[in-house]
Amino acid sequence: MAAYLQWRRFVFFDRETVREPSGPDGAGAKPFALPPGIAVCDSGRGSLVFGDILCGAGRCQIWFLPRSLQLSSFQAYKLRVTHLYQLKQHSILVSIGEDEEGINPLVKVWNLEKRDGGNPLCTRIFPAIPGNKPTVVSCLTVHENLNFMAIGFADGSVVLTKGDITRDRHSKTQILHEGSYPVTGLAFRQSGKTTHLFVVTTENIQSYMLSVKDYPHLELDTHGCGLRCSSLSDPSQDLQFIVAGNECVYLYQPDERGPCFAFEGQKLIVHWYRGYLIIVSKDRKTSPKSEFAGNEAQNSDKQVLNIYDLCNKFIAYSSIFDDIVDVLAEWGSLYVLTRDGKIHVLQEKDTQTKLEACKFMLFRKNLFEMAINLAKSHHLDSDGLSEIFRQYGDHLYNKGNHDGAIQQYIRTIGKLEPSYVIRKFLDAQRIHNLTAYLQMLHLQSLANADHTTLLLNCYTKLKDSSKLEEFIKTSESEVHFDVETAIKVLRQAGYYSHAVYLAEKHEHHEWYLKIQLEDIKNYQEALHYIGKLPFEQAESNMKRYGKILMHHVPNETTELLKILCTDYRPLGGNEGSGMLEGRKANSEEFIPVFANNSRELKAFLEHMTEVQADSPQGVYDTLLELRLQNWAHEQDEQIKEKLHNEALTLLKSGRFKTVFDKALVLCQMHNFKDGVLYLYEQGKLFQQIMHYHMQNEQYKKVIEVCELYGDQEACLWEQALSYFARKEENCKEYIAAVLKHIENKNLMPPLLVVQTLAHNSTATLSVIKDYLVNKLQKQSRQIEQDEQRIQKYREETTRIRLEIEELKASPKIFQKTKCSICTSALELPSVHFLCGHSFHQHCFESYSESDSECPTCMPENRKVMDMIRAQEQKRDLHDQFQHQLKCSNDGFSVVADYFGRGVFNKLTLITDLPSGKTATTIEAGLQRELLMHTKRST
Repeated sequence: MAAYLQWRRFVFFDRETVREPSGPDGAGAKPFALPPGIAVCDSGRGSLVFGDILCGAGRCQIWFLPRSLQLSSFQAYKLRVTHLYQLKQHSILVSIGEDEEGINPLVKVWNLEKRDGGNPLCTRIFPAIPGNKPTVVSCLTVHENLNFMAIGFADGSVVLTKGDITRDRHSKTQILHEGSYPVTGLAFRQSGKTTHLFVVTTENIQSYMLSVKDYPHLELDTHGCGLRCSSLSDPSQDLQFIVAGNECVYLYQPDERGPCFAFEGQKLIVHWYRGYLIIVSKDRKTSPKSEFAGNEAQNSDKQVLNIYDLCNKFIAYSSIFDDIVDVLAEWGSLYVLTRDGKIHVLQEKDTQTKLEACKFMLFRKNLFEMAINLAKSHHLDSDGLSEIFRQYGDHLYNKGNHDGAIQQYIRTIGKLEPSYVIRKFLDAQRIHNLTAYLQMLHLQSLANADHTTLLLNCYTKLKDSSKLEEFIKTSESEVHFDVETAIKVLRQAGYYSHAVYLAEKHEHHEWYLKIQLEDIKNYQEALHYIGKLPFEQAESNMKRYGKILMHHVPNETTELLKILCTDYRPLGGNEGSGMLEGRKANSEEFIPVFANNSRELKAFLEHMTEVQADSPQGVYDTLLELRLQNWAHEQDEQIKEKLHNEALTLLKSGRFKTVFDKALVLCQMHNFKDGVLYLYEQGKLFQQIMHYHMQNEQYKKVIEVCELYGDQEACLWEQALSYFARKEENCKEYIAAVLKHIENKNLMPPLLVVQTLAHNSTATLSVIKDYLVNKLQKQSRQIEQDEQRIQKYREETTRIRLEIEELKASPKIFQKTKCSICTSALELPSVHFLCGHSFHQHCFESYSESDSECPTCMPENRKVMDMIRAQEQKRDLHDQFQHQLKCSNDGFSVVADYFGRGVFNKLTLITDLPSGKTATTIEAGLQRELLMHTKRST
């Protein structure tokens, strides 16, 4: 039981008197006055509803007062209105009244949305009589689903109407309850699909379950209340039935009694409004009271209206009124109707104003818990609540209650800056409180990297390994801290195992490897971890830590690199990932890892060239250099021979075509003779091959090079002759061999040969005697052949000139009897050419490409013309001529060639017909080499 006198009082409502609208002149409005004789009232659907008992002109009205204060009414009964019930969710009004003297109450159901002659439509009328015995109606309630209506009577009876209450056909009326005491209150309670009806009399309280057949009931208490002293709370109080006795106020569930509150005084009216309990009671305790209603001596009494907050246990408002008729709730306010016809409105203050009004008093008296509950019940925003928690925490902190203070500060997380709290608890003696706050900060995922660092430092200072493990070993979905920061702090504090666990769990591979390699020195485990990583991460980490691993675990590191560069699949992968095609890294990028491990490097490179023929060029270059180094430093002849063969085999693999110069430099650096000669040969550097043998004075090799490559590069023989000519030794044998080849190929003029050998004191005339004799004999034979050819050309020229003269001076007789194409006998018309060929006209037209050329002579003529045109085009090519003249060993032959082409002659070539000349003139002047003559038979 809550003591009423201990409850705090506040003024959370503003009281005003409802006044009439201001007139056009702006004069002050007078208080609004209700019609006299108001007996009952209710509210809902945007109006206050009143019923009177006056019978002016024989009419009894039901009045509607909207927010605009424009009263309207209609006649509902002839005598009086005793009860009204306005549904909140439907425009349905249920009234009980009398049309004649006596006890004849009538129930009328009005549809306010429909009209009948200007008045609301009355959809149903039936008498309110329990059985056949007339009695006075004491109370009325209607279910919002329009399927239940209960009427209580003064004789203790309760009549229940089930079905559609707006129609006679679809509803059924029966007596639900009978008793000896007047019924003073009724209320429906709907919870899910279960419907209960609370029935209260002056002496007991009962609950009926209407959702079950036969309507079972339960007696909840053996004391009751007066009329209008019961109500049903809202869901904030779990829809409890409120019964106000003179000593206490009781709350009931359908199956039991709940809490009670000691509010003394004679209760007159009880309502529930937005979480508040409204009680109107007598102000004088000495007033006489009736057992049932207690209204006989009320006209001159003062009455107190109290508004209670049962959750927070305080009085939200209290005021004295003169003779209250009822308290109605509409338009978000409370309206108090008094017997003098006035209406007083109680407007609840906004949440912020209420809190400001009470905060000073509550905080001054350190009633923080009440302030918090008040703020929560009024749905204060989180910022406002956080401020209260902060002040409460400051109060407890100043009192030295650090444990209590940190709990209040924890409730400010998300609103209050964490540094405000952290600064207060940095003292080593309060590290436990700071740890609790930081833990909650992380749980709400509001911690930053600094907070994580501080919390982990707290754990390490406290040496609380269990809490530390609990913090870092949360499941992945519950991580509320910056993992990388945690790893750094743990590593710095020396908790390497915890740091490694955290790094491995959250896949911070770099931190895991850094700790394993730099702190724990567990190289084998680090290498195994890299082998489990995805390809990209395994590749990057091997590039970063490969040298360290190669230094400590060279064999295992080499094996992992072989796998990584050929067919990498993470170790421990599931079956699905194992089915995927392996990936491979660029093996050339890992060569620096083997900086001080040449043996492992050689094994790695040889493995790559064997399993992966298309390895990068750098792999082959490095392997060649490695083999040449080993060959150069090896002392054992057998091993040296083996290394020699390996290096030469690698050179001959064909992998060094694009890096020829690099391979050549490597072979020259290590004096690898066979490799150098091989590369010279592959690069067609025949002169370098010969110079190499010349430097080593290998005369036979020089001759062999000339014989092998002299056809491809003729100057080799000339260089060989010059080389032997400079030797003072007896090289007659080699000079004779060179001269023989020069003679056969006619590579040098004899004079140049003589000049070359003139520098050698050992080369006597006998050395070149045979060469000179043979050369002179060949030139003599060539002169004879040239003279014969000249004579032949002269004779041919003479013959052609005679033919030309004959054509100019003598007629040409065509005696051909056969066509030169089809070899058939000639028939007119026919075509004859000066060259002596004759054709049928139809054969000529079929095979000839031009009307002016002989088809038989045309191919040969065109060759001659093409040669002339080519000579004409080339005769001005001075640059080409100069280049060939400089580069040729026999300049005279070049000049003769160009002279023979007519470069030095001026040639006029007539290819087009001169304009203005007839065919007869062209034929007479022999400007053309052919003649077309057509004979036609007449």
